[in-house]
Amino acid sequence: MSAAADAKLWWQKWRWYQRGRMPWVWAQLQWELARRRAFARGPLHGDVLAMLRERRLELGEHVLFEPDVWITAAQEARIGIGGGSFLNIGVMLAAQQEVVIGAHCMLANGCLVTDADHRFDDPDKPVPWQGFTSKGPTKLGDNVWLGAHVVVTSGVSIGERCVIGANSVVTHDIPAFSVAAGAPAKVLRSVGFSS
Repeated sequence: MSAAADAKLWWQKWRWYQRGRMPWVWAQLQWELARRRAFARGPLHGDVLAMLRERRLELGEHVLFEPDVWITAAQEARIGIGGGSFLNIGVMLAAQQEVVIGAHCMLANGCLVTDADHRFDDPDKPVPWQGFTSKGPTKLGDNVWLGAHVVVTSGVSIGERCVIGANSVVTHDIPAFSVAAGAPAKVLRSVGFSS
């Protein structure tokens, strides 16, 4: 390949992967967020602007994104984030079918919530080329708090008012009003409220 061809390929990749950082794209994204009474304090990664415009990403009022949140979804997939939810630095949401975050949820830095897993069962094909598999939608109820670096996997439902401890991996449903932790996460106790 010639130097000119290398430079052209690099430029095409740069334009694709850096498109969200272009000032005019960032301004359009902030406008779309403002229309929904949501706000991003720093760059968002993924094709967030197109997802909002195509209604594949639905936001309730007062959703707050800290810098470097990454959101991606397949063309037919949907992601919903309820009003008042807070996604901290480096949170990742990935949907093959559907990911739903309830209202007033708090996702600490570095969390991953997804409804898909990479396939790896074909020994003749590189893993990145094998696509995804899913066990169904992944859903978080209202008022869920995920500690730092929690992973929520495909097909899992976490009930309302749950707290998931830092570094946990949630591989099965967690009932409402539970405190859970571990890899895989297990219910440790119920959430109690004093009067």
